[in-house]
Amino acid sequence: MVAVLEQLGHRVTDMGTDSAERCDYPDYAERVANAVSAGEADRGVLICGTGIGMSIAANKIPGVRAAVVWDRYSTEVSRSHNDANVLCLGARTNTPQTILDLVTYWLTVPHEGGRHARRISKIQDIEARNFGASEHG
Repeated sequence: MVAVLEQLGHRVTDMGTDSAERCDYPDYAERVANAVSAGEADRGVLICGTGIGMSIAANKIPGVRAAVVWDRYSTEVSRSHNDANVLCLGARTNTPQTILDLVTYWLTVPHEGGRHARRISKIQDIEARNFGASEHG
């Protein structure tokens, strides 16, 4: 995936894992989400068994809108409506080719703005009320 994304012109920072051994997905979700929240990365991609755990962990970081996707439509809407900045996918629920296809598609979909921007603003307001003032809200 890294090679394909770089060929498409994206700068990729691989934040692990570096082995096939079991690991704790929240560690990697936090690492990627912090990079997105701090502006060190425009977007992040997280892959675990289903994507659900990664999404839950990543969404604990202020400024992160992590979305689990499973097909082209959910991938599109995660960006166009929800302006997701972290994509979460399941390695047990998708083939490697499907994951690559969804990631490359997600990177091309713009946020529509309009009524969706108003809703993102409301999400940021919830975040600010519950996590304190955020530079993202």
